[in-house]
Amino acid sequence: MDRLGSFSNDPSDKPPCRGCSSYLMEPYIKCAECGPPPFFLCLQCFTRGFEYKKHQSDHTYEIMTSDFPVLDPSWTAQEEMALLEAVMDCGFGNWQDVANQMCTKTKEECEKHYMKHFINNPLFASTLLNLKQAEEAKTADTAIPFHSTDDPPRPTFDSLLSRDMAGYMPARADFIEEFDNYAEWDLRDIDFVEDDSDILHALKMAVVDIYHSRLKERQRRKKIIRNHGLINLRKFQLMERRYPKEVQDLYETMRRFARIVGPVEHDKFIESHALEFELRREIKRLQEYRTAGITNFCSARTYDHLKKTREEERLKRTMLSEVLQYIQDSSACQQWLRRQADIDSGLSPSIPMASNSGRRSAPPLNLTGLPGTEKLNEKEKELCQMVRLVPGAYLEYKSALLNECNKQGGLRLAQARALIKIDVNKTRKIYDFLIREGYITKA
Repeated sequence: MDRLGSFSNDPSDKPPCRGCSSYLMEPYIKCAECGPPPFFLCLQCFTRGFEYKKHQSDHTYEIMTSDFPVLDPSWTAQEEMALLEAVMDCGFGNWQDVANQMCTKTKEECEKHYMKHFINNPLFASTLLNLKQAEEAKTADTAIPFHSTDDPPRPTFDSLLSRDMAGYMPARADFIEEFDNYAEWDLRDIDFVEDDSDILHALKMAVVDIYHSRLKERQRRKKIIRNHGLINLRKFQLMERRYPKEVQDLYETMRRFARIVGPVEHDKFIESHALEFELRREIKRLQEYRTAGITNFCSARTYDHLKKTREEERLKRTMLSEVLQYIQDSSACQQWLRRQADIDSGLSPSIPMASNSGRRSAPPLNLTGLPGTEKLNEKEKELCQMVRLVPGAYLEYKSALLNECNKQGGLRLAQARALIKIDVNKTRKIYDFLIREGYITKA
């Protein structure tokens, strides 16, 4: 218990440092070979190798700290002393003020601990914890698993993802090429000498001030990128795509103002409008039910089922009017039937139907010179040409679908359409292609 006496929260209660006579703040050093009286040193004097009379810098020593349990594993010695001092200052029973003075425990914890160890069990010396057992209790029984982080990602140099990240190096938290990368060139030939005239000296100082302003702008841009999480561009884009189309348009419009309001306020603004959109859509759905005379959700489910059935019947009538266009041409009729068979089997139609309206289909996309083309195989290039999709966007969509498929153990077309919000026909062609090539599996 003599040892606990040196762990008072008041530094003036501790003996001063023998080297600089300053108040000792934990942790501090006690010489194990000198004394009595005990020989204490602060960390600064200890690191300088302070020696005084019989005390030598190579003596064995103890590190004095109160960060160990005494009566309870969750209470350190310093907290025990702080509790006793707070009770002495605030009075027994005034647990709220005691907790406020301690700052680390609630009033219920203070009252329970004090009553248990100092009132109901006054012989608390017999309940001192075995420090070795307490230390073993803190040690984990099994190894803590370690997983390398992928945020921000660590792509290989000069890869597509590295270019998307503007050459960001996660290990150094910096960019290969800085913004305004040649700002230092204006200073390379400047040299301040005593013979400079006042005008020349002022000119050089103005150049230095301009350089400082360019450095501030560079740091400002880095701060915006870091605060808004713009390093991982693909993660940022996937988060944006989880919003409906209307909210995405607002997101795109308000992005330029994000640097003004800050990241948290910007996210709150977008989330609040996304919630407003969901509420409006739900209100519109309920108004549709009310217009149809529906007053409970059981009837609403029946209404939705019948509405879906009517929509399917309407599509069938449209299909009948469509086949009548080809009834006179047996070859076109056979193509239409095979196309419908592909659709019914869950595949994209392999035979496009010629339109009678005279409209010409868009020519295949020319991939020459587009970034990311070298990363595609021949089938992927053919797909990108057919659906008129740039290679960079295709690789991004492919990565998103692969990650979702691995996470869910399979992927449905509806999930793919919710994940990549582009034209539904393009999404279906990408989805069917990835299934056909074995990249993903159906759920």
